[in-house]
Amino acid sequence: MAKPRDDRQKDLLRPALEAIIDLGHPLVRLAREIDWGFLDRRFAGVCAPGGGHPPLPTRLVAGLFILKHMHDLSDEVLCARWVENPYYQFFCGEESFCHRLPFDRSSLTHWRQRLGEKELVALLQESLSVAHKTGALATRDLERVVVDTTVQPKAVAHPTDARLTHRALEKLVDLAQRNGVPLRQSYVRVAKRAAIMVGRYTHAHQFKRARRQLKFLRTRLGRVVRDIRRKITGDEKLKERFANLLALAVRVQFQDHRQRGHKVYALHAPEVECIGKGKARAPYEFGCKVSIATPVTKPKGGQFVLHAQALHGNPFDGHTLGPVVAELERLTGIETRRIHVDKGYRGHNHPHKFRVWITGQVRRVTRPIRREMKRRAAVEPVIGHVKAEHRMGRNYLKGRDGDRANAVLAAAGYNFSLLLRWLARLLRALIQALFPTTLPGRLT
Repeated sequence: MAKPRDDRQKDLLRPALEAIIDLGHPLVRLAREIDWGFLDRRFAGVCAPGGGHPPLPTRLVAGLFILKHMHDLSDEVLCARWVENPYYQFFCGEESFCHRLPFDRSSLTHWRQRLGEKELVALLQESLSVAHKTGALATRDLERVVVDTTVQPKAVAHPTDARLTHRALEKLVDLAQRNGVPLRQSYVRVAKRAAIMVGRYTHAHQFKRARRQLKFLRTRLGRVVRDIRRKITGDEKLKERFANLLALAVRVQFQDHRQRGHKVYALHAPEVECIGKGKARAPYEFGCKVSIATPVTKPKGGQFVLHAQALHGNPFDGHTLGPVVAELERLTGIETRRIHVDKGYRGHNHPHKFRVWITGQVRRVTRPIRREMKRRAAVEPVIGHVKAEHRMGRNYLKGRDGDRANAVLAAAGYNFSLLLRWLARLLRALIQALFPTTLPGRLT
């Protein structure tokens, strides 16, 4: 694969974008504040030199990721708006207005998979750099932080034994038909009715009948599994195609809601975990845990996200504090002096235990620290905004790599949205300073 290059030039027959847009627009000012060269060096590092067509320009890719998570857009909507919006095109480095997409929508998926969390962190790092450069974030704001965890839900339906069993049977039958494996009986019709009746009997509190129908479903799933195994014996290619789905189907067939350990909650996303955070409205959430760090102070530009990381395996919060703070210090280059956490972090593994302040702590608490401890809850609205407005509330990306990438991109999109408001506020302040208005005196 060749190295990505940006050879876009102005079209002599079309006006330049700078001539038709407002150069004082916050998105234009943000584009001029971002160090695109830094992002180019980070993103181009995943492309090995060689032959072939060069990938998309890294500024175009980085700009698309920022716009997508800054405005909570799907890939399809982002591509549609990019064609319509000259500010989006200028932000992504276009010289003249484009009437059609110069890339395919699937390129965003390929770049996400190619970059991964390791390189996408550069977007979060650059957002903090721009915030510091424009005065929205001070160095002292990076020394005192709040760390908390939340759940990033996956795009899965609420798991039930009947639905998972029925879905596994449907997928096996469909895969067998597509690969030309003849089945003795598919049980599709009777399995669908059994899955419906499980829901109806459960709703009517007729649990004995519901268990009977669930047993019927699991028996039919076992018959299909054994039939497929008999028919693909001796064919290595078919064994390889059926291996993953057969393993998941067997786990679904024999798992019970009372068993301990990891269970399958979605066939298309077997990495999903069941996490209980003690919420009355949602006792259990299905996804992965994410750690979020914000300043405990009041930065001028707002509560920026300093660090975001997906944590798989549903770890204890206290066991994640040490690695998270170490990664935060590596990302910002500033040593943290005070870390404020909630009571879920008791028994943490941070090496400097006297820098960690837990909610409700009484010993060694001075007046300034007490004021900071009252601001620990400032991380909660930040988590709410990141989940509701920047695509962390429902993750559609595939696998654990998608979980990690989505958490970082959502945090970067949130930071850049704060920067847009900060730059618009600076512009208004500058206009008011240059053109002060005097209110007319009251007429009597």
